[in-house]
Amino acid sequence: MMAVKEIMAPITEEMKEFEFRFRSSMKSKVPMLDKVTHYIIRRKGKQMRPMFIFLTAKMLGTVNDKTYDTATLVELLHTATLVHDDVVDDANERRGFFSVNALWKNKIAVLVGDYMLSKILLLSIENNNSELLEIVARSVREMSEGELLQIEKARNLDITEEVYFNVIRQKTASLISTCCEGGALSVNRKDLTEKMRLFGEYVGIAFQLKDDIFDYGTPGNIGKPTGHDIRERKMTLPLIYVLNNSSKQVRKEIFNIVKNHNENTKKVKRAIDLVIENGGIEYTYKKMLDYKEKALNLIAEEPESEAKKALVGLVEYTTTRKK
Repeated sequence: MMAVKEIMAPITEEMKEFEFRFRSSMKSKVPMLDKVTHYIIRRKGKQMRPMFIFLTAKMLGTVNDKTYDTATLVELLHTATLVHDDVVDDANERRGFFSVNALWKNKIAVLVGDYMLSKILLLSIENNNSELLEIVARSVREMSEGELLQIEKARNLDITEEVYFNVIRQKTASLISTCCEGGALSVNRKDLTEKMRLFGEYVGIAFQLKDDIFDYGTPGNIGKPTGHDIRERKMTLPLIYVLNNSSKQVRKEIFNIVKNHNENTKKVKRAIDLVIENGGIEYTYKKMLDYKEKALNLIAEEPESEAKKALVGLVEYTTTRKK
């Protein structure tokens, strides 16, 4: 498996330039807003989404201003959704640090997220990027629909596997597919935008399935099981599979724990054990590998290059990461 440093090697300079441009895009005349956005930037994650954009663009052509615009718009959207998600989830932490709403309260967090969304519109108009704005706007719609669909289904615990894949395709995969489609569009490869959109979608689904597995701490003993999803009554694939493919007795016991005892640590541990024993993790792991292979097959015919090698490494990383 390639390390993140190796994956970033072909786009080191591009990522540095992007950092500068992204910070500039966040600047405001309102001191409080600058203070909040500065806090957010300092606690950024691995920046996988800009990496997908730059590696896609470099594999298919030459990185240019439009590529930087794409990365800036997507990162603004990603950051806005994280800030809003923390409000929706009433979360006080994000990546081990206080969330924006924990430090500045919900009202300010929502307004900061709104400011970032407005910057997407303004930057698109300023740079005459209507095609790019269309892709990003579609992603906003899909993420909102996916989140609402999940909330609706989670109330009754009646989500099917088909509906679940629709949820994660919209909620998680749509942003990564936007990265890859936007990366291709930025280097004028319109002939490949649909293929790269699908590539990103498959990678995004595999990424989410990896997250589903983390909650159970397997396979290969990846950390201790956390049971967060069960506590929050989130219907993820391991749980859905077992509820649809196990004995009536097992289904009844799991359903009862998730519905009525999701705060009881001992009961949650029992539900985790039942999901593992009845093949939920094994099934999800296989599905994750299937989507990873489908994604890699889509770019198999592209000419070999350092960027392509790193993009393949990034796909591998999404399914082998430890957190």
